Amino acid sequence: MTPSQGLPLQNDDDAAVVAQVLAGETAAYAILVARYRAQFGRYAVRMLGSREDAEEALQDAFVRAYRSLARCDDPVRFGSWLFRILANRCRTAGGRKGRRERTFINDDVALHGASHDHPAERNAWREEIQGALLKLEPEQREAFLLKHVEDLGYEEMAEVTGVGVSALKMRVKRACERLRVLLQEVQGD
Repeated sequence: MTPSQGLPLQNDDDAAVVAQVLAGETAAYAILVARYRAQFGRYAVRMLGSREDAEEALQDAFVRAYRSLARCDDPVRFGSWLFRILANRCRTAGGRKGRRERTFINDDVALHGASHDHPAERNAWREEIQGALLKLEPEQREAFLLKHVEDLGYEEMAEVTGVGVSALKMRVKRACERLRVLLQEVQGD
């Protein structure tokens, strides 16, 4: 279809795309998927430590969002709403696999997109940082990633997680302290 037939353009805002999907142009949902897939995929990989688990959580979040699209109260903030669904899916997936050994995938695409460190430093510390992230409590890891990787403000983090701002600040603070200790231990080896 062409834009003149009602399908939104890639640069339409989320609310316009959501309106088109709700009006029956279901193919327009692909625009939202394309818009959020890479960023949210990086987050899911970091949270779950596995590309396969991350892909499953991400797909589940997109499907759940599609099925519940009519209940999205503020289509302008579709991205935050979808992110909240994904965060919940990651929590659920993380809980399910809690008994299994977690392996952090060396996903260069996600790491490159999520990290802006000097390449030599990133290569030297990649495994240590990945291992340290996985040693954090899931709530601390989630808060740290939302703040320092996804670069969300505390109000948006609260909206995504359903946790209060002060609790999120404490989780980020504790995650930073724990990471500092873990990485200092690595340096001391």
